[in-house]
Amino acid sequence: MHLHIARAAHCARLAFAPPKLPLASLLILHYIPAMSRIDESLTFRPLDIAVLTVSDTRTPATDKSGDTLAELLAGSGHRLAERAIVKDEAAAIRAKAQSWIGRAGIDVVLTTGGTGFTGRDVTVEAVKPLFEKEIEGFATIFHQISFQKIGTSTIQSRACGGLAKGTYIFCLPGSPGACRDAWEGILRWQLDSRHRPCNFVEIMPRLMEHL
Repeated sequence: MHLHIARAAHCARLAFAPPKLPLASLLILHYIPAMSRIDESLTFRPLDIAVLTVSDTRTPATDKSGDTLAELLAGSGHRLAERAIVKDEAAAIRAKAQSWIGRAGIDVVLTTGGTGFTGRDVTVEAVKPLFEKEIEGFATIFHQISFQKIGTSTIQSRACGGLAKGTYIFCLPGSPGACRDAWEGILRWQLDSRHRPCNFVEIMPRLMEHL
């Protein structure tokens, strides 16, 4: 009798306790530990990654977002292939991205800046037309991660990812925090050849099968 009463009271508390996170977020957090892991028995393959900062005002001395990405990718065991800064001009952004895409010695291109909604935010317009395939899930997961940090303000980012000529391209916001979120929450794992159940590195040899 007392056991039934205790169970009923416990169920009532669970039923009326307000969740601290949205249900979708709770499900994501629940499944990550069981489904996402690094298989230490596999060999890590370092990638060559280029970093492009898009800004009218930043210089090599003040490019904190570029510094953040360079430090994070090196800390994860990858190589910084090239690094550049261009103005918020669509032609300049596209030209630099195109010069890196499909080039030997560059596996991934990361851009930071120009993903918002102001008139000068044109990175997405400059880079997306180069995509042969879009990685829609990148934006979805980025916004889920960002929502936990800045709430609905994440809606003001148009971060995106795609593929072109066998090269991965990811357009990230201009803040160091957003760059860190994208790397630590997504790219660090998907660009690790040991990540299970799957990762971007293991399918790289097949990205050009259509040619």
